Amino acid sequence: MSRSRRLRIGVTGLGLLVALCMLGPLLLPAAPGIDPAHAALLPPGTAVTEVTVDDGRTLVSPSVRFEGDTVIVDGPRRSATVSRNEVAAIRATRFWLGSDRFGRDVLAQLMAGGRISISVAALAVLIALLVGTTVGLTAATGGAVVDAVLMRLVDALMAFPVLFLLILLATLFRPGPLVLVTVLGMTSWMGLARLVRGQVLSLRGRTFVLAARAAGASPRRIWRTHYVPNLSGPLSQDTALRLGDLVLAEATLSYLGLGIPPDIPTWGAMVAQGHRVMVDGWWLATLPGFAIAALVISLALIGDGIQERLVRS
Repeated sequence: MSRSRRLRIGVTGLGLLVALCMLGPLLLPAAPGIDPAHAALLPPGTAVTEVTVDDGRTLVSPSVRFEGDTVIVDGPRRSATVSRNEVAAIRATRFWLGSDRFGRDVLAQLMAGGRISISVAALAVLIALLVGTTVGLTAATGGAVVDAVLMRLVDALMAFPVLFLLILLATLFRPGPLVLVTVLGMTSWMGLARLVRGQVLSLRGRTFVLAARAAGASPRRIWRTHYVPNLSGPLSQDTALRLGDLVLAEATLSYLGLGIPPDIPTWGAMVAQGHRVMVDGWWLATLPGFAIAALVISLALIGDGIQERLVRS
């Protein structure tokens, strides 16, 4: 498979996942709340019928039969029979990806959790990009002393195991989306700083930059016409790969209970909750795991395709 084709596949996969998470709630009707006793751990594709009676009762069952003038609702312990004249409304709901042990729709949770997981990783990448670019540019253009101090700081931070540092910071601060974004962003900028510094130092000695300086071009013009276009490609590739790493990091922290609180759905939290009932509900941990894998693979393919285009250019 050519790398250009991998890039198209990666962009398509990423676009589908983002569209499902961001636009899914607008395109799919919201599933009504159903008694968990009747809708817990339903396999994917299960349809549930909700029968509302005039006296205010609500009967829920995957199996509803009509016999003459009566409606028979088959319950888990016993069946209920009501007259058609007493039925106020009948509503059917299909759990396309099944339900969890609390009767919640897994598809709705995947879309909500995907929005949070992708948003947290994207904001963390933005923080890492801003901090890493600033530090890298300062080190490359600030002189030998500034360069030495900043690079020794980067080396010291990179010497710590990233996962250990994430767990340490996550335990020191109260878990929440803002804290998690800040922790992930402030522990992933070091590689970007080294990348930007190396690229700028390499470009400073290139022939086209020296020619522009000899021709009297201003530093701002040199940055705009030479540095920025040559930095955009490597930064785009690194950002795509780093985004996948941060999605995995967020999922790992949520799985360990150190990320976003459990009442806020994320893909990592869904895997953590689903693995406890793998025997009765294999889909609870498998489906969010597939979503994480698909997102990370799509981002890896995008980064691989960008790298190939950079080599060709």
